[in-house]
Amino acid sequence: MVFSNHLAAISLSSLLLALLLCSAGASSSSKSATKIGQGYRLVSIEETSDGGLVGILQVKQKTKTYGPDIPLLRFYVKHEADNRFRVHITDAQKQRWEVPYNLLPREQPPPLTQSIGKFRKNPITGSEYSGSEFLFSYTSDPFSFVVKRKSNGETLFDTSSGDSDPFSSLVFKDQYLEISTKLPKDASLYGLGENTQPHGIKLYPNDPYTLYTTDISAINLNADLYGSHPVYMDLRNSGGKASAHAVLLLNSNGMDVFYTGTSLTYKIIGGVFDFYFFSGPSPLNVVDQYTTLIGRPAPMPYWAFGFHQCRWGYHNLSVVEDVVENYKKAQIPLDVIWNDDDHMDGKKDFSLNPENYPRPKLLNFLDKIHNIGMKYVVIIDPGIAINTSYGVYQRGLANDVFIKYDGEPFVAQVWPGAVNFPDFLNPKTVSWWVDEIRRFHELVPVDGLWIDMNEVSNFCSGKCKVPKGKCPTGTGPGWICCLECKNITSTRWDDPPYKINASGIKAPIGFKTIATSANHYNGVLEYDAHSLYGFSQSIATHKGLQGLQGKRPFILSRSTYVGSGKYAAHWTGDNQGTWENLRYSISTMLNFGIFGVPMVGSDICGFYPQPTEELCNRWIEVGAFYPFSRDHANYYSPRQELYQWQSVAESARNALGIRYKLLPFLYTLNYEAHVSGAPIARPLFFSFPTYTECYGLSTQFLLGSSLMVSPVLEQGKTQVKALFPPGSWYSLLDWTHTITSKDGVYVTLDAPLHVVNVHLYQNTILPMQQGGMVSKEARMTPFTLIVTFPSGAAQGEAKGNLFLDNDELPDMNLGNGYSTYVDLYATVNQGAVKVWSDVQEGKFALDKGWIIDSVSVLGLDGSGAVSSLEIDGKPLIGASNVNVSTSQHEHLNSEGEGEKKTVMVALKGLNIPVGKNFAMTWKMG
Repeated sequence: MVFSNHLAAISLSSLLLALLLCSAGASSSSKSATKIGQGYRLVSIEETSDGGLVGILQVKQKTKTYGPDIPLLRFYVKHEADNRFRVHITDAQKQRWEVPYNLLPREQPPPLTQSIGKFRKNPITGSEYSGSEFLFSYTSDPFSFVVKRKSNGETLFDTSSGDSDPFSSLVFKDQYLEISTKLPKDASLYGLGENTQPHGIKLYPNDPYTLYTTDISAINLNADLYGSHPVYMDLRNSGGKASAHAVLLLNSNGMDVFYTGTSLTYKIIGGVFDFYFFSGPSPLNVVDQYTTLIGRPAPMPYWAFGFHQCRWGYHNLSVVEDVVENYKKAQIPLDVIWNDDDHMDGKKDFSLNPENYPRPKLLNFLDKIHNIGMKYVVIIDPGIAINTSYGVYQRGLANDVFIKYDGEPFVAQVWPGAVNFPDFLNPKTVSWWVDEIRRFHELVPVDGLWIDMNEVSNFCSGKCKVPKGKCPTGTGPGWICCLECKNITSTRWDDPPYKINASGIKAPIGFKTIATSANHYNGVLEYDAHSLYGFSQSIATHKGLQGLQGKRPFILSRSTYVGSGKYAAHWTGDNQGTWENLRYSISTMLNFGIFGVPMVGSDICGFYPQPTEELCNRWIEVGAFYPFSRDHANYYSPRQELYQWQSVAESARNALGIRYKLLPFLYTLNYEAHVSGAPIARPLFFSFPTYTECYGLSTQFLLGSSLMVSPVLEQGKTQVKALFPPGSWYSLLDWTHTITSKDGVYVTLDAPLHVVNVHLYQNTILPMQQGGMVSKEARMTPFTLIVTFPSGAAQGEAKGNLFLDNDELPDMNLGNGYSTYVDLYATVNQGAVKVWSDVQEGKFALDKGWIIDSVSVLGLDGSGAVSSLEIDGKPLIGASNVNVSTSQHEHLNSEGEGEKKTVMVALKGLNIPVGKNFAMTWKMG
């Protein structure tokens, strides 16, 4: 690697002193009112012992806007892996806040004291630093850098700022950091959440993107919601060749990101610049590389892919029992029943209401549902009630686990009234929390925990104390602040010089949360750590659940950060029962797949107010295909369980009937997510990156690489116009219906009220089972394999896979004796058809007795009949138990109509063990 350098080697301390004296005389005038600063100049650069580069930057001209500039910066760059490149810029003289390395493990840059050591004997000449995928170059004065894709020289990130550019050069103050990159007009960007995006999944020029975890409901458009994910994917198409990359700015402070369509500007109120670039070049590669850094998505238990029912307002146990019974009566599948805070005693965490949820009756109910394979999940909020007779609080106080303000536990208000918030950055808090989970599990054997309100949400603002009267009063909504509070604006942490667009209205950053001048463990400010609260709570909760009976944890968290997917699932928070919110849910779900949190879904039928009957029909037809599928409603809404309307019950039986047949496929996608980061639900461009027509498509989505859901999202519609990328697609509702096109096509599909259109792409083998009312029962039914070839192709191939394991075990991997992995293959060649499997670790599947009962092969040339059918070399024709049938395909679009006759061949009664390799062959004609 080569680099330019004009400085002789001098000691760090003398260099810094000289540079500081230089900086002191810089003028504070600014040439341009819109530009905050004049940038920095590079004054030193050298190689590091670990193969990186380190340099010193000096401010060119001081300005006073948003506070004084930091005079000297240390920048460090390194090719950390073939496909990952890092640029880290911080204060050269003193440590600054960064996302803690113990929360998100990663390589540490060299200590500041080693920023300038001895120069190598070979002086650095040149200004490029090359790795296997990236090329890094810089300009010295004003300092800027460019990151290029090495294979084609394409510029991915360019921080230079010319006179005509509306953005500044690099700005680095204590509470204001700014950096920008130019972008080509045709780049499609995705990510930067969590927010509700009315324009769909693609980032939309001049929409605001603010990142700061906030409890405002998801009905607020383009506002900072519950999670903070400062990462974007950039998809480009040059002459029909597509390439994707991603950029992560690992910073937990509040920030505004301004996207104009030709540039992206970050304005951040603290921390450091810590950029990671991921080279792709496919969207799947990008998410693989991203989750390699931030942590692979958590393995989920099998039951988590079943259907979940929840409501705030199940006043007593008999209501919950009725809900379970009514689902059974309506023949709608149900795996998990949930309680919001109704089960609690006075809304206190880890407690049980002795009147409405008496423990003996609850334990009896849980025995009953556990015996049939159903599960029970309850809510836990972070606020711990201030109550001297409450053991959880007493033990928390004794262990000094709470966030402090002026040396005392910070007082806030949530559902139980006055609370303190645990500080999950403190190791003692984690131990206390783990112990409280253990104690609660001994009281109630719950199967998972739902952690809510962890942005953190507070019904009050400022410094509060508990009043003499009753608070809350017990009448009216519980979210009215009744503490005695005074605003805190005395510190620069509570009132920073730059105001991010918090809550979409530039709200004070301490509004209805923890005061930002409050202190965490080791003096860490809430100002810096705010957006990490839900993430740190997820890690502690995961540790607590993993310690129970050695089972695989299930955690649902509202607040998330970079890396949360390693521990938790996510739902998209408080949505509305409206058609718009149904549409928005798809974009948010797809974004979280990119964020490395693939287990995601929205409240089906809306959290509030009550949806219309038609909307609830259509919502379950979408929600049945969310990776996390749960109906949840507000205390103040009428009941909206899926059996409340006969028409919705019918749609639910249809849509969830499909889901429960697809459970082995969904569970295999969960395994793929865990080993490679691959999202479960994906935008179409993941499988069709060169097909630009689908870059902004936000009304359809894929499960895995090839199962496409095309729902009705508008009132009164009984048809849906769906985009079909090039190739052959087969309808899951009727495998004989096919759509084929050379260049992609829009097709208007029939979609009566109880129908959702789902299609399977060519070259795929889809494993399905027979379904059932609960996943435990559905899981033991025989398998069907659906094999799809390009329609009528003389030659073709198809692939699929299947992962099976003991889903109670904490780890999800092969080689533990409790798992089986099956690769499935098929080929057609001039009428000769072959379907076979390659099994790894077959014993588990054999012990379970799983069998393949049927195989259906779609898209075959239909000019002849099936002959010479063999399994493992033995002829099958004439064997009494195997039934062979042939059905002709019907082409639903005009382009496919002129094709020659194609058929589906279905074989039933096969009885092939899943755990053994098999090979099946036959001839057409």
